[in-house]
Amino acid sequence: MVLEKVISMVAEQFMVDEDTVTAETSFIEDLGADSLDVVELTMALEEEFSLSDTPEEELMNIHTVGDLADYVSRVTQE
Repeated sequence: MVLEKVISMVAEQFMVDEDTVTAETSFIEDLGADSLDVVELTMALEEEFSLSDTPEEELMNIHTVGDLADYVSRVTQE
């Protein structure tokens, strides 16, 4: 499932225990991420899931791990 893969990649990138990351985990508030961190993670996901470049307006709407998983799921089904 997409969410599990996204959680795994988030935990690896932010060097946190996978068990502490949920769909509700906020990149900024819980992980201390900045916009560059989210862009780097998105690029890794684009490679992992063979996605095209993520539009900047989509990135602006990604605040939680669940938002990112939803985006990946939506794009891979199109």
